[in-house]
Amino acid sequence: MSGPNGVSVKFTDLFINGHFVPSVSGKRFETIDPRTGEVIARISEGDKEDIDMAVTAARQAFDYGPWPRLPGSERGKIMMKWAELIDENAEELAALDAMDAGKLYHMCRNVEVPSAANTMRYYAGAADKIHGEVLKMSREFHAYTLAEPVGVVGHIIPWNFPTTMFYIKVAPSLAAGCTLVLKPAEQTPLSALFSAHLAKLAGIPDGVLNVVPGFGPTAGAALSSHIHVDAVSFTGSTQTGRKIMQAAALSNLKQVSLELGGKSPLIIFDDADVDKAADLALLGILYNKGEVCVASSRVFVQEGIYDEFEKKLVEKAKAWVVGDPFDPKVQQGPQVDKEQFEKVLSYIEHGKREGATLLTGGKTVGNKGYFIEPTIFSNIKEDMLIAQDEIFGPVMALKKFKTVEEAIKSANNTKYGLAAGIVTKNLDTANTVSRSIRAGTIWINCYFAFGDDVPFGGYKMSGFGKDHGLEALHKYLQVKSVVTPLYNSPWL
Repeated sequence: MSGPNGVSVKFTDLFINGHFVPSVSGKRFETIDPRTGEVIARISEGDKEDIDMAVTAARQAFDYGPWPRLPGSERGKIMMKWAELIDENAEELAALDAMDAGKLYHMCRNVEVPSAANTMRYYAGAADKIHGEVLKMSREFHAYTLAEPVGVVGHIIPWNFPTTMFYIKVAPSLAAGCTLVLKPAEQTPLSALFSAHLAKLAGIPDGVLNVVPGFGPTAGAALSSHIHVDAVSFTGSTQTGRKIMQAAALSNLKQVSLELGGKSPLIIFDDADVDKAADLALLGILYNKGEVCVASSRVFVQEGIYDEFEKKLVEKAKAWVVGDPFDPKVQQGPQVDKEQFEKVLSYIEHGKREGATLLTGGKTVGNKGYFIEPTIFSNIKEDMLIAQDEIFGPVMALKKFKTVEEAIKSANNTKYGLAAGIVTKNLDTANTVSRSIRAGTIWINCYFAFGDDVPFGGYKMSGFGKDHGLEALHKYLQVKSVVTPLYNSPWL
């Protein structure tokens, strides 16, 4: 099957126990090209019965299969092979995400897909470095801990970074020795199914990785409530995160890790380079068309440079190129689907009605597809919907501030706590503000500075549990304490 731009769609069925299979019901759903609103492919729709089959395969592979019993170095070798296959198939993965999610092809090809391969390598290297501790007890006992894989893990990933999120979830759980059932977002299933094919080629044993496309209320609910799933890791909306926690509690009290919404502040102080700060602010809200959980959707600028900053920001936003994500000159593609497109537009209308000043943008682009102009509001009041809700689109709320204390208070005036940015040349200011903002990641004079070795996760209603870093590996491990008596030992 060929999609637009001649991109071939090779896999449209569920991947269960090492094979591509149709769903039990035979039902299929359409995945849509957001550039045009046209159908790319019809995908097998997983439901409870399919999740049951996938979990059974993963359970068998964990309880009786080789994967958790392989030396870490052997798991690492297979994961390294998979990383090589990601690199070899980078063009295809990038094209699938560009077509399915409206992402910029050149960013997927040159940044996101190579980063996914490096994520796999990072955790492949960690697979043989999982150790417990020897404990010196105060009585005549010898004790040590074992770090054991948690078991069958359910992963539910979002549509904004399909390939990136697939490997951020899969790599550390595989390195730990777990087996997996992954549900990709129904908007963007194509690259996940292609990645399952690569896993098979790399030598991942059957049943270790299962990919079941489907919808949240059916497949997602079945996975998060399944009695034989030991842990679930979810990235997505806070609303859905609540449902997953509830399902986990009402089933088998499975472990839960949630990376949820954000309303991240970017605070720009008077001593900043205005031109560079404007570039950073624009990147922070327009990268990936604003469909980023850590988008700098609230920008606070100190009064001494505010007017100059606003002028430069609007100029740069008006020059921003919106269009076909396969065009290398384009800086912003379409929103992922019609629902998200209409949601962003509704927030823009809210902003106008609530009395914010629309500095630029606010309109759609073209007569087909889901394109929206870069949009900037000023004269923001902090109780406005556009200053409180996660919009997940190219919409910035811009506000002036006077003092450091005022900036900190405004930055923390949100139910979220995922990330924040600070732009200043003053080390004291940077230290004070970074320690005062309640968020999981603080970027100083940079933004979107992610790394495999840097833990990422939220405070408050942005969730709990970390992706990236060794913390991500540890959340797929559980600690077992082993104690044995000592007899006639010359020392304790």
